[in-house]
Amino acid sequence: MAEFHAYRNIKLCSKDCLCLFVCPTGATNNETGQIDFSKCIGCGACANACPARAITMIPNKYPKQQEKNNYVINALLDIAKSKIEEIKLLNGLMEKVTDEEKKLLKALMHSNVVIIEDLMRESGFMLPQSKNAHDLLIKISRDEKIKDVANKLLDKIRVNE
Repeated sequence: MAEFHAYRNIKLCSKDCLCLFVCPTGATNNETGQIDFSKCIGCGACANACPARAITMIPNKYPKQQEKNNYVINALLDIAKSKIEEIKLLNGLMEKVTDEEKKLLKALMHSNVVIIEDLMRESGFMLPQSKNAHDLLIKISRDEKIKDVANKLLDKIRVNE
């Protein structure tokens, strides 16, 4: 089995479909826009041929996450808290500014949310294969309304212990 497989970002795909012509196994699919992981041999021909750079090679198995010590966790939480405080301050200004200024405040609030999400993901707390995400899926799978979706994700995403 190959170490990597191809993944297509549909948002970047320009539908040039050169990947269809270079894939030796027919793993690329023009109708669904997806790549069949079971057929992909990880050669990278499709990624190299894609003019839009919509196809990237991703590992089949991710390395185990590093343990986080209290210093790192506390620093991460401090940054996240400061961003949340900024969002609260910006939100408090909303009724005091013009409509044009509201657009800027909304953009700044969104930017802070993205920063928080990136911090959490990059530090390993929101990676789909992380034990944290797996434990969260197990917890929410107990909810009758969403247990089917949570269980499907648990079946598809292998956890890195």
